[in-house]
Amino acid sequence: MNLSESARAVFAVLAASGTATRPQLAAGAGLSKPTVSTAVAELEAAGLAACSGTATGGTGRSAAVYGLGPPAGAVLAVDLGPTHTQVRGCALDGTLLAQGTGPRADAADTVRGALDALPAGAPLRAIVVAVGDVTARDREGTGMRPATAKAGPVFDAMAVALPPGVPVHLENNVNCAALAELHEGAARGRDSFGYLRIGVGIGLGIVIGGHVLRGANGAAGELARLPYPWDDGREPRQEALEERMGSRSLLRRAEEAWRGTDGPCPRTPEGLFALAEERHATAGLVVGEHAADVGRLAAAVVAVLDPGLIVLGGGTGAFPQLLPGVRTELARLSWPTEVVSSTVGDSGTVAGASRLAVAHGIQTVTGGMRVKH
Repeated sequence: MNLSESARAVFAVLAASGTATRPQLAAGAGLSKPTVSTAVAELEAAGLAACSGTATGGTGRSAAVYGLGPPAGAVLAVDLGPTHTQVRGCALDGTLLAQGTGPRADAADTVRGALDALPAGAPLRAIVVAVGDVTARDREGTGMRPATAKAGPVFDAMAVALPPGVPVHLENNVNCAALAELHEGAARGRDSFGYLRIGVGIGLGIVIGGHVLRGANGAAGELARLPYPWDDGREPRQEALEERMGSRSLLRRAEEAWRGTDGPCPRTPEGLFALAEERHATAGLVVGEHAADVGRLAAAVVAVLDPGLIVLGGGTGAFPQLLPGVRTELARLSWPTEVVSSTVGDSGTVAGASRLAVAHGIQTVTGGMRVKH
């Protein structure tokens, strides 16, 4: 879009604030009031900004309040989760415009439903898709795609629903969830922490200085690649640690430990943790052993990063019953580190992906001007 530099700067400030007066835009963009007035007129002429009312200041004077105009557009965020797909459509100021949830196998239909619910006349500026995989350039070098077969098929099935010509950005799902914890979850006010996800799989979102660390291959935090087992007589295997730590293995260990007098063996992590909460002896033992395993994994993270804070999330990691055991084992093995449970829940990944999508959408309008996310 052919906007002046001052108009791009003012647009970025307006998108970040949602609504603002001209003095507020001038302060946020670091521009003079006359320059801002010219920039606002340029944005209004393009439909990218619109007067949404007036505000009265302490002196009794009223000032026009501006917000984004419908032609500023919208963005789409898609979380291709292990069992379900979550989708959100947002305006460039972060306002929620549409959302949907459906089974993983119906990802394309869930995306189409959210796209159909977006306001007519609002151009789609960017799409962010969160996948449980490392992302890499495709063979033609024209775009991003999952690097392995883990998320490739479901991504391909979903991609047929995406409108052509709109930039599509892929991001690891754990990194997206870490962004949500940073901005609206358990890590608010902290600029460095590790988000440790334990669920069907395992992963680590690393935030250093307020930014996600992605690594040279986009694979920072891929804990499934840690060598395991690592002792005499046993060769490490790829993703063997994930097999050990994942929820399927947890339920298998529960079944092995279950006795005839224990009642029905739980078939879900939720059922297992509920029994542990009720002081069921065998369930408590299995959960305690799992907490110690998570504590050892956290100690490995702390040994490398020393982040000061570990946020536990994921399908099993977020259960608060894990906290005492994780804290005890981590304290035994490593440096003093705060450990807390995630507060963003199942929506963390799509929330973080939405934040990234908004940032990419603003960059589309402003010609690449960097936006905080």
